[in-house]
Amino acid sequence: MNMSHSPDLQPAFRALADPTRRDILRMLGRQPMTIAEVSDRFDITRAAVKKHLVVLSDGGLIEVEARGREKVNSLRPDALRPVLDWLGWFEQFWDTRLDTLKSAIEDIDEERNDEQAIEHKGYDHD
Repeated sequence: MNMSHSPDLQPAFRALADPTRRDILRMLGRQPMTIAEVSDRFDITRAAVKKHLVVLSDGGLIEVEARGREKVNSLRPDALRPVLDWLGWFEQFWDTRLDTLKSAIEDIDEERNDEQAIEHKGYDHD
């Protein structure tokens, strides 16, 4: 992955940095919602929810569409692709560690099976 040609991910990461905004994204992933509908699900002011929605919009993660007097917020799942691509580069480190962990667990299981087989043979001769 060529990091120098990646898009500016700072606004998206800023948007994703807050747990409330991540919760809002999950909700908008299920269905588009107005500010009022989002606000009803949180114990924060409507103004605070609006600020969160602005950060999500600035990060390019949601789109806001005017429908009459209301503004409806929708998730832009395609906007998460550059973030996932960037994070995907780090999977190589996890893959190595997970392979090592898998090998260690398999070795332990093999040792236990060998010990149980030896114990079982001992009972057969009694």
